[in-house]
Amino acid sequence: MLSRSCLGLLNLVSVDDYQTLGGRVPRLVTTAAGDVPELYIDGMENPGSDDAVSPARRERRIVVANQLPIRAFREGRKWRFEWDRDSLVLQLKDGFPSDVEVLYVGSLKAEIEGCKQEEVAQLLLEKFRCVPTFIPSEIHNKFYHGFCKHYLWPLFHYMLPMSPSQGARFDREQWKAYVLANRIFAEKVTEIINPDEDYVWVHDYHLMILPTFLRKRFHRVKLGFFLHNTFPSSEIYRTLPVREDILRAFLNCDLIGFHTFDYARHFLSCCSRMLGLDYESKRGYIGLDYYGRTVTVKILPAGIHMGLLESVLSLPQTALRVKELKKEYEGKVVILGVDDMDLFKGISLKFLALGKLLEVDESLRGRVVLVQILNAARSRGKDIQDVKNESEAIAREINEKYSQPGYQPIVYINGPISTQEKAAYYAVSECCVVNAVRDGMNLVPYEYTVCRQGSFALDKALGVEGEDKKTLKQSVIIVSEFIGCSPSLSGAIRVNPWNIDEVAEAMNSAVTMSEAEKHLRHEKHYKYISSHDVAYWARSFDQDLDRACREHYSKRYWGVGLGLGFRIVALDPTFRKLSVDHIASAYRDTHSRLILLDYDGTMMPQATIKTPSKEVITVLNYLCSDPENMVFIVSGRDKDCLSKWFSPCEKLGLSAEHGYFTRTCDGALY
Repeated sequence: MLSRSCLGLLNLVSVDDYQTLGGRVPRLVTTAAGDVPELYIDGMENPGSDDAVSPARRERRIVVANQLPIRAFREGRKWRFEWDRDSLVLQLKDGFPSDVEVLYVGSLKAEIEGCKQEEVAQLLLEKFRCVPTFIPSEIHNKFYHGFCKHYLWPLFHYMLPMSPSQGARFDREQWKAYVLANRIFAEKVTEIINPDEDYVWVHDYHLMILPTFLRKRFHRVKLGFFLHNTFPSSEIYRTLPVREDILRAFLNCDLIGFHTFDYARHFLSCCSRMLGLDYESKRGYIGLDYYGRTVTVKILPAGIHMGLLESVLSLPQTALRVKELKKEYEGKVVILGVDDMDLFKGISLKFLALGKLLEVDESLRGRVVLVQILNAARSRGKDIQDVKNESEAIAREINEKYSQPGYQPIVYINGPISTQEKAAYYAVSECCVVNAVRDGMNLVPYEYTVCRQGSFALDKALGVEGEDKKTLKQSVIIVSEFIGCSPSLSGAIRVNPWNIDEVAEAMNSAVTMSEAEKHLRHEKHYKYISSHDVAYWARSFDQDLDRACREHYSKRYWGVGLGLGFRIVALDPTFRKLSVDHIASAYRDTHSRLILLDYDGTMMPQATIKTPSKEVITVLNYLCSDPENMVFIVSGRDKDCLSKWFSPCEKLGLSAEHGYFTRTCDGALY
């Protein structure tokens, strides 16, 4: 059935026209002035379109992310590369079928000289199945450090740039760089894709408009997108000057994934309020009707790679380091924090809470130690430096106030440090505090839980046997209610990170909690985390993407729209456009006419403004004034709403709530 959102597109060719053209539909697609640096003309056939016959090949997944899961090392004049085992986009491969080939598209974490780029690209493709996107440094700075990190990142975390000191404001040049970077990614995907067979999975907010470029080139591309970031409420999101361009790019996907229900709800609210789109829940997923296509929205919290952590815990070096740390902190209760150096991680709030705890409870002075591991900042700028300076100043003040010989309440560890070192700290910590004021998911509590579970090798090295093993299989998590992992951790102590007293009280509860309760909380978390790992997450997304793309070849697609407003219209193969000449002739030759008109999407476009315009009322009154016409509005809306809107049309019939209530042209009610 034709979607209501398509009914206003009267410029589509009919099936007969399509056959006359030999299956080739001419399109002219240009970009919005100043936004996308291209003039895209699709003539009688697009050489990169779905019309091309692709040879059969092995089933593949193309994973597109801002950065490749590759570490680069400069050794003299040569470059050396190895897998980044900690990268989520590498770990998700475990969720795909074993016979599936995985290709990665993304940037390297190193700047490669122009003369070496072709050689490096060939090496990465052959050895790692990776396709690097070499973005010029000037464009990359504006794209990543400018638009992504200093504009989108704060805004998606609910921080509006009210003044220059509170974050960067929208910059058109940075937006152009963002668009250009996304185009470069699209070109790399185009070089390797087989559009009839391959599935494309795009990751995170750096590449939010990439789906539009791919859908423009390949109408039937099997395309999924997962947002690892938060998605803000519509009140925040609508402040984006390019809000509709980004929303429409999301909707050019077949499947959109979010970590939590709240993020998905905010996205759907934006689609409803800004684009007038409705959604429907269907057996475990949410479907958005968008120009004849169903765009699936799925809630899938990510997980961690269990095998990687378990292998690290089994290393003799890890056991040795755990022994050293246990000796170093003997007689003390270790509370652990592991965070990126970022504005929203709540590091200074965590330190203030510890200070409050030590101030209130003198018995804990000399016993409780907060070890704060700081990962390197992912961007640079004054805001990062301000956070660093504030955190260090608060830590220094608390240490000066409560330090004793052989005791320091806050231990500050500047990273990056190895996964092995982190695992050792996780294993000796009685409590983990994740105090972010806003965060997309945050997998630190998951990693902490797995490390507290221990391993056979670790137990043996520490001499833990029998009932004593329970001392390792205990954990307490203090988690902010504003981060994505919070709903998944039913045994955690949830806190408002802004409430210093509440966080201090939670720390006190964690320190004084009974062994049995710690064990019960740990068991509950470990059961969930071990069964919902990264492979489970990737497998679920992959299966849902396959399901979302099953109707691709049962419909016919036309591309419409300019620039980033491009979208495709999906129609049934038997759809025919009505001929205006034929309708006009039939209208003139008949003397008793029944005219049934849909409202949403026909009389009025799908938009936030639902009331009929003066022009619509005028046209309806003109039709109703002809005694040979019987005109009805047929709608799913309620009778009171329709009666109020169309009260100026006295001779108009109304069929409300899909025909449950009917008012005829003479005013009779049924």
